Amino acid sequence: MPAKKKTIAKKKAVAKKTPVAKKKAVATKTVTKKAATKTTTVKKKAVVKKKAAKATTAKKTVAKSGSSSDKAIQPYQLEKDEDYMNDAQIEHFREILQHWKDELMHEVDRTVHHMQDEAANFPDPNDRATQESEFTIELRTRDRERKLIKKIDESLNHLGSGEYGYCEQCGLEIGIRRLEARPTASLCIDCKSLDEIREKQRG
Repeated sequence: MPAKKKTIAKKKAVAKKTPVAKKKAVATKTVTKKAATKTTTVKKKAVVKKKAAKATTAKKTVAKSGSSSDKAIQPYQLEKDEDYMNDAQIEHFREILQHWKDELMHEVDRTVHHMQDEAANFPDPNDRATQESEFTIELRTRDRERKLIKKIDESLNHLGSGEYGYCEQCGLEIGIRRLEARPTASLCIDCKSLDEIREKQRG
């Protein structure tokens, strides 16, 4: 009988110890998971802060270089009986076009540096996908700006040849105010309106 009692006591002791051991193991795993999650969150926050800091630095650099729109060009003050596209007006539009081109060129440089600095092989597929998506949007924007720079260069060439400010279709004056609103305009407002009507009819 004493032997049986000892066996029963041992079984009870094992039964009591086993759930406690299991609970401790589960608790340890939970703590480990929480610690891993916290580490990942901290890393992601650090990446976000780093990106924000670099973006701020890039903005400050652009501001210092004088390429921002702080240096706004004032509208041209027309005088009575003033000749269209005289030397003063040509210089005014050359300044507008050159200023616009400089801004776009600074943006292109900023994008190149940004992509070089931020290019990283993230272990998380979601992070990689986000980065690729951001880069794709930036490249599309820069491609549109590259085409715009080409138009600006054409307008600067027209300024030099004396063709700037005149409609390519009818040869009439485009107008100072229209050119200030869209310096690369090559059609007067009437010809542009007719073009848009024709495009709608074709579509």
